[in-house]
Amino acid sequence: MNTPAELRYSTDHEWVRLEGVLARVGISDFAQDALGDVVYVELPEIGLKVSANSAFAEIESTKSVSDVFAPVSGEVLEANDMLEDQPELVNEDPYGDGWICVIRPTDSSELENLMDADGYESFVADESPE
Repeated sequence: MNTPAELRYSTDHEWVRLEGVLARVGISDFAQDALGDVVYVELPEIGLKVSANSAFAEIESTKSVSDVFAPVSGEVLEANDMLEDQPELVNEDPYGDGWICVIRPTDSSELENLMDADGYESFVADESPE
């Protein structure tokens, strides 16, 4: 499992990359692997106000349909339009071209509630059946 150290992670398996005051969001390598082959991504609308831990996008795979939850509250400033034609980017490059959206956080203290890479790996290990 790939878990970049510079990112923060939610218990819903989303990641956040801080880019100045903005937060780029996607799903983790663990999540994309669990989903299987992604065939469709319903992106959030630009300007959408989101609350932390609320569903704001959807990913459809060959196995299931799953909600994507906002790791922080804020406003969606950008959505990854490449996913409309290439949803498989979520599988191929979850931390690069497979990102979902960019959010302008309204409460930066919420970022402190997210896990670092080591914490997320421990969380996943505890959650996974052995």
